[in-house]
Amino acid sequence: MVQRPVRLKVSAALQWLGLSGIVLVAAVLCDLLIILSASFDDAGPKGSDLLLLPGILAFSACALWARSQPITASWAGAVVLVGSTMLIYVSNALPYTALLAHISFAETVAGFEMVYFCFRLARGGIAVTTTIALVSATLIAVFGRSGHNYADRAIQTAIGGAILLTIAIALGIQSRQAEVRPERSAAVELLRHQWPLVGGLTLALFLEMFEAAPIGVAGAAIVICSAIAAGSAVLAIRRPALWAVVLSLTILLSAAAVHLGHVGLGYPLLGGLPITQVIAGISMVVTLVRYTSANVAGGYIIGLSGAVAVAALLNGPTSNDSSLRAMVLAALLLLGIAVATGLYFKARDSERDKTVRSAVSDAQTAERMALARELHDVVAHHVTGIVVQAQAAKMVGEKDPRIVVDALGQIENAGVEALAAMRRLVRSMRGDAPAGTNEFSEQATTDLAADLRRIVDAENHRVPTRIELDIPADLPQEVARSALRLVQESLTNVGKHATGATLVRVSVKVRGEELHIVVADNGNGEHRKPPGGSSGYGLIGMRERVELLRGRLSAGPAPGGGWLVEVWLPLTGGTEGESTA
Repeated sequence: MVQRPVRLKVSAALQWLGLSGIVLVAAVLCDLLIILSASFDDAGPKGSDLLLLPGILAFSACALWARSQPITASWAGAVVLVGSTMLIYVSNALPYTALLAHISFAETVAGFEMVYFCFRLARGGIAVTTTIALVSATLIAVFGRSGHNYADRAIQTAIGGAILLTIAIALGIQSRQAEVRPERSAAVELLRHQWPLVGGLTLALFLEMFEAAPIGVAGAAIVICSAIAAGSAVLAIRRPALWAVVLSLTILLSAAAVHLGHVGLGYPLLGGLPITQVIAGISMVVTLVRYTSANVAGGYIIGLSGAVAVAALLNGPTSNDSSLRAMVLAALLLLGIAVATGLYFKARDSERDKTVRSAVSDAQTAERMALARELHDVVAHHVTGIVVQAQAAKMVGEKDPRIVVDALGQIENAGVEALAAMRRLVRSMRGDAPAGTNEFSEQATTDLAADLRRIVDAENHRVPTRIELDIPADLPQEVARSALRLVQESLTNVGKHATGATLVRVSVKVRGEELHIVVADNGNGEHRKPPGGSSGYGLIGMRERVELLRGRLSAGPAPGGGWLVEVWLPLTGGTEGESTA
């Protein structure tokens, strides 16, 4: 019970963050890991690197703010970046380099997002001016934080910064020109299902970029392969087989780049593979097992394992038998965990599908039963009245023609009411009633006493009826609806089946915590077969209504003759499922 509110809160937080917020959070976590580890090393005063955090957190907050107020947030971000640079310069803290010299991952991502939102949400002139301010603040940070040692990173910073700036502007303009779609985009749906994987892969990729920065071209090639592997793992939920092939080829290309570039010792590898590709491979195995058949999953997992084996043989620790054995055991362990996880998710998905199908089937059955009861209780009631009136007119019409005219009027009224009930039933079945409502349940009764008297006054059953009522105004609606239908069906049965009946007594009264309903006729207790036969569903429907409200029903010959229907409906504690009765 506690997990559901937590999941709802997490889902709401993710929807608020969006893809840009998730990536930014991953970048901030990456900065925290790097800065916290560097704060207590031998380079510089202990803890001095912690002074980088206020600027990083404030600049990241400006990026989140930019989603609603891009111009104001971007100018505030430029001020924060300059202020952070001054703090770093005064304190002699040591900023680290990601893609841009002396600019952290979070600052790089935050700046990219600010430019993107400026061109997406603001007008061209003010967006360009604000971007110039951000670029100027970035240049101040690059040169102001570096002292005199910036030449080694100048070319990398200039090229990388220009590429990031171009991409951010292009994406912002493209998003601005795109048509506004009210439905949720495919990217948002993918993120909603894959956010833990997206966050983990993004964090691993940022850490890998940090290690690859000093290596040069080979390091850049490996990072690109890792980025492709991460994307393949995320997109595999849509087409697992295709992206499994892409991931296998990417692993082979990455292994070749590591081997040919001789970067094995200077790059963080796990069994010859970068950590991002290891995570992507595990995720791919889980996805294949979860979403494909056993034969398909087995074939692609073998191909993926072959690519991993090639990478391990080229770049893994295979200098002696013990290291090779340990690597094989570790690979088998990870593969087993991934397969087991995939099987668990597959079983859970199957169980969830069964639960959903069962719930849908139960709901459809309940709706069919409700419609069947309504059709029998309402429409059959009016049709029965028409038949009874026609029989009476046929029997006495030759003796007194005035009775025929009166009967025709009764038949007309019953026919009009039957047509109205049929139209309501058809509208309900077609789904034309307002969402979440049922037309019959709403129109069944607003005043039980008045509706009961109307049924009695209509005399469709052709037997004089005496009614006694003691009903409070605040009777629960589900009880009132069922009481009306029970009395209606009982009177219908009198008209259909009762022989020799000259009086029907109807009593609906509150007795303690129950509503007591009595419908009794003074016939001889024998039931005649009505014209057209009887479906036999009348008593079944009455029992269903009573059981839904946890009441009691008794129907049968009365001790003194005739037929007696007696019902007790609890006024409290009934089920809430009778909303469509």
